Amino acid sequence: MRMTPLTLYLAAPRGFCAGVDRAIKIVEMALEKWGAPVYVRHEIVHNKFVVDDLRAKGAVFVEELEECPDDRPVIFSAHGVPKAVPAEAARREMIYVDATCPLVSKVHIEAARHAENGLQMIMIGHAGHPETVGTMGQLPAGEVLLVETPDDVAHVEVRDPEKLAFVTQTTLSVDDTAEIVAALKARFPAIVGPHKEDICYATTNRQESVKAIAPKVDALLVVGAPNSSNSRRLVEVARKAGCSYAQLVQRAADIDWRALEGIGAVGITAGASAPEVLIEEVIDAFRARYDVTKAVVETAQENVEFKVPRVLRVPA
Repeated sequence: MRMTPLTLYLAAPRGFCAGVDRAIKIVEMALEKWGAPVYVRHEIVHNKFVVDDLRAKGAVFVEELEECPDDRPVIFSAHGVPKAVPAEAARREMIYVDATCPLVSKVHIEAARHAENGLQMIMIGHAGHPETVGTMGQLPAGEVLLVETPDDVAHVEVRDPEKLAFVTQTTLSVDDTAEIVAALKARFPAIVGPHKEDICYATTNRQESVKAIAPKVDALLVVGAPNSSNSRRLVEVARKAGCSYAQLVQRAADIDWRALEGIGAVGITAGASAPEVLIEEVIDAFRARYDVTKAVVETAQENVEFKVPRVLRVPA
């Protein structure tokens, strides 16, 4: 039986970013150094496959520090934690390793610096997302106001419109964030922004790649987890860029093949916490059903690498 021809446009860059790579490495090195179990507060990164793999190696995932015993190491996830968490770990004399992505830590430092200068903070982010909770938790309650949309800007109540600064979650839609920033600057002309964009290079690059692919394809699949902010943004970006069908899939088994009937070109990308093995699994699923031609659409090259904390680089 002759297979229907199909072109797969593969986004580059896609998948793991330097912060995710470092966070996973931190858990693996902690297990090597201290043995199992090693506790991890919150999912180290938002990907079930990665979390399950680390769990099989001896990592225990918990939501709160109070679920961890005092005598075992604990790792804080790549998304960052409120200041109170490491303070409590230190009070309990626990061994802890902070796997917060350095680009998230940069936002934490920015927020603290603005507060020292007497500025009230506005954070552009998603309510309840671990990164937003962690960043807002760098300052006392009430010092950081959250906005999620341009409409929120109209209703936010500030102490002094002349003494404001804003930071953003690192995994937002670049275009949506620009709209919110414009609304903030229109309402509060004196507001101070970051020296350099808070949205991280990996989020920006993956969104640019999707924009380049969207006009070429009938459908676009994003490999990623439903609780992954940057993965969900990629689906939104694809739709805004003119791709009529964009779907988030965790694995090949999630693909809705009926929705793809009669199409000739599909784009594939992956969120920053999705491993390449899952992308290959999706490609193989297409190969089993179509006569596949692969085309790579590269819009940027990434060679960023972050060092793991020193405590893991010295012998126990």
